[in-house]
Amino acid sequence: QVQLVESGGGSVQAGGSLRLSCVARGYTYKAYYMAWFRQLPGKEREVVAGFYIEDGTTDYADSVKGRFTISRDNAMNTVHLQMNNLKPEDAAMYYCAAGPPSLRWLGTWRDISQYSSWGQGILVTVST
Repeated sequence: QVQLVESGGGSVQAGGSLRLSCVARGYTYKAYYMAWFRQLPGKEREVVAGFYIEDGTTDYADSVKGRFTISRDNAMNTVHLQMNNLKPEDAAMYYCAAGPPSLRWLGTWRDISQYSSWGQGILVTVST
């Protein structure tokens, strides 16, 4: 069973930065597509960014392009999400997820139902 553990959330003022990290345990994470999702209370969980570990290909939601960067640290089995120029609308619970590599090939990385493993979530708040 894949275990994902997030860290790095917290509170920041608008325009500030935060870095989220997701440590993958219990499997060879290189064989997966890793992604970050976020969710507001009462709203659907939406994908923010994705990373195909095998070749380093990245994908981003339009709302975060140019502000967020997803990256990896293979030695630590970790995927990071660097969030810059944060806006109040970025405040949410953020989740790390792992899915099959086919998410990249088929272009279905936005499909939440395709992800088999999830972290517990970490809160990000952005104040004005």
